[in-house]
Amino acid sequence: MARTWLHLTSSIIVCALICFNFFTVDAKDHHPRPMLLPLQLTSRNHSQQRHLDNIRRHLQQSGLSSSTPNARMRLYDDLLSNGYYTTRLWIGTPPQEFALIVDTGSTVTYVPCSSCAHCGKHQDPRFQPDLSSTYQPVKCNPSCNCDDEQKQCTYDRRYAEMSSSSGVLGEDIVSFGNESELVPQRAVFGCENRETGDLYSQRADGIMGLGRGQLSIVDQLVDKSVIGDSFSLCYGGMDVGGGAMVLGKITPPPEMVFSHSDPFRSPYYNIELKEMHVAGKRLKLPTGVFDGRHGTVLDSGTTYAYFQKDAFVAFRDAILREVHSLKRVRGPDPNYDDICFSGAGRDVSQLSKSFPEVEMVFNNGNKLLLSPENYLFRHTKLIGAYCLGIFANAESTTLLGGIVVRNTLVTYDRDNDRIGFLKTNCSELWRRVKISGAPAPAPSVSQSNDTNLEIPPASAPSESPANVLPGAWHITCILAMFPVFLGFFPCTVL
Repeated sequence: MARTWLHLTSSIIVCALICFNFFTVDAKDHHPRPMLLPLQLTSRNHSQQRHLDNIRRHLQQSGLSSSTPNARMRLYDDLLSNGYYTTRLWIGTPPQEFALIVDTGSTVTYVPCSSCAHCGKHQDPRFQPDLSSTYQPVKCNPSCNCDDEQKQCTYDRRYAEMSSSSGVLGEDIVSFGNESELVPQRAVFGCENRETGDLYSQRADGIMGLGRGQLSIVDQLVDKSVIGDSFSLCYGGMDVGGGAMVLGKITPPPEMVFSHSDPFRSPYYNIELKEMHVAGKRLKLPTGVFDGRHGTVLDSGTTYAYFQKDAFVAFRDAILREVHSLKRVRGPDPNYDDICFSGAGRDVSQLSKSFPEVEMVFNNGNKLLLSPENYLFRHTKLIGAYCLGIFANAESTTLLGGIVVRNTLVTYDRDNDRIGFLKTNCSELWRRVKISGAPAPAPSVSQSNDTNLEIPPASAPSESPANVLPGAWHITCILAMFPVFLGFFPCTVL
């Protein structure tokens, strides 16, 4: 199985939080997977500040031009092979390049610093502040934690599987690549001085924080009024990987379905999941089973999905009733009692002949159809075998990772407090969002499992309205089957 991470972040801005440890439980309650989620004790003053910030951003957005540029960026890597997706970001003058994991659950972007006393060997060389003519340290102030010399702000991130990242905060020019309409911008980021555990050994250089918070790259760009208060992610399908990301507003295609997302419930991107159907039959579950604690959280930094235990059991049993023609086999990792099947064949496009369709139903009645690749991962040791990518936890929060939204354009419309979903071919979508005349994207950080797979290019309309994805109106004509790296759950609200 791919690595399982659940991130727990420590304070950058002071707030009162208690972090609770709970466990995911497999089908037979063996080999519990440790997880950590914060219980946020938000003060009234803090809630009022978030409300005022929300009002300010709405007023700010109302004055933006409809032609506000976007940062259009390519995604790399593969969900199963790497456990995450990365994008390329350039920091400094002259620019220094980094491969960063895109994570909607994190509010800080950080890269290894040249002064790092304990950092692993990653995709790219460490960031060298001395070589950037535009770098400035973030000076110590009352709103941040400071280094021992009380000169520079610091950050500290600790994770459930005992890895960690810590360092200082700096500010520099951040560039989004030659395909981006958005010009380089100044932004605050973390410069790592120490990393441990999986962060030390992973190939990716660091994290690109897309969550809600003052240090989030999205919030920083929105506060500068250089992009609209929205961003979109589109993860490539099974065996293909890659995809596309857009920082800024796009005009949603009419087929996109939305769920309300409450920014005041928690700092995480949540949706209002009401019920689920398997093979057209509603799972018999108590009302509100997907609304416990933090609700249903959508996290791009998570690989798999985690349901409240009763919901998982109902989902598992419903799947088992529909795949009686397949053979149960052991999972690829003896440490976990994965639910796996053989006999479905290697062709991902034919999985719907062996596995049922699943529907997610939102509170507003909208439905999102999940194909088999949205809840299965390929068995790494048996050809033609697949395993459930949905697991149980002992707490009531529902966590939806990248597997659930493969080949799905997900728009985080923060300005309108909603998240939209559109089934599409995300690898093909990258070709559609490319800017005419831009140079070819850089080589992928790592090769996908199928290196010979080629998707025919689709020509975009010669004239597209500003901030409309080229070819967006035709996306549904490319229907294909569709965030363990468990997401960064900060112990503070930034």
